[in-house]
Amino acid sequence: MSVRVLRPGLLTTVQDGGRRGLQHLGIVPGGAMDPTAFGFANALVGNHAGEAALEITLLGPQLAFETDALIALCGAEFDATLDGQALPRDRPVLVKAGGRLATGRAHRGSRAYLGVAGGIALEPLLGSRSTYLPAGFGGFQGRALRAGDVLPLAPDAAALASRHARTLQLPDPGGAPLRSAHWSAPSLTLPEQEFSVIHAMQGRHFGWFDAASQRGFFDVTWRVSPDSDRMGFRLLGPALARLDRDEILSEPTCLGTVQVPADGAPIALMVDHQTTGGYPKIAEIAGADMPRLAQLAPGAALRFARCTLTEALELRRVARRRFEAARRGIAWKYQT
Repeated sequence: MSVRVLRPGLLTTVQDGGRRGLQHLGIVPGGAMDPTAFGFANALVGNHAGEAALEITLLGPQLAFETDALIALCGAEFDATLDGQALPRDRPVLVKAGGRLATGRAHRGSRAYLGVAGGIALEPLLGSRSTYLPAGFGGFQGRALRAGDVLPLAPDAAALASRHARTLQLPDPGGAPLRSAHWSAPSLTLPEQEFSVIHAMQGRHFGWFDAASQRGFFDVTWRVSPDSDRMGFRLLGPALARLDRDEILSEPTCLGTVQVPADGAPIALMVDHQTTGGYPKIAEIAGADMPRLAQLAPGAALRFARCTLTEALELRRVARRRFEAARRGIAWKYQT
């Protein structure tokens, strides 16, 4: 029960919900950059929330399925085909043994998640199957996928696919290779066409920057630098100037912290961020907006909207309600 990698794509890794509770030991949670799309990919194939899936970045892989499988591709809009037929996004799709999935470039957004019924059956490390690229552990040999890699699926992947297809009443296309539901999960994290609005609170060291930089952080349009990765998004725009150059002691960092190094170019910390840092923190991004930030490709535009902690918590509650409502709707379809 396996999937063979024929072409790896730009950056395809195994990810799940991450490693929680270990940051005091220097190990960040990591996991899926867009947990919303990741969650839908698992829900659509009948998995538990944290099953391992493939995270596909900007240019996708070509995969050969050596067993029947139920899959779902969620997140960024990629060119994708299954045995030459266009693959529907955000839907459960039945793949027959020998089927080939080819994903091309992302047209909107930057990351998609390929969920498979039963999950990617790799051995967990420190409670997670996520790939942590900076340290080279977890996932598949601690690295991005390469041509020739063979990913194990759950031993009952084919049986799960058959059972779920009956439960969902996937239509028989009369011998064609693609069987898919007619309904889909919502796209909640795709970027806006002009620029994305990302909510952020003043950071611990906001007052260390001069008035022009304080205004500029929230007033200008930033762009995601090509020199960005799962550790951090470097932002292109005016340099942010500090009132003084005093050094600060390294202190804990978290997902969404915006640090400003000596060159004045802010860095938004992403899921593989370091656990401590010594750069001043000009802002903290609202957690509800991190999945949308993660979907921005190099060159994409964004603006920061000032918010309070209370407003950030309300944004998170609203985002969770929307996700959970959609997830429950999908789970209802799996009731027999």
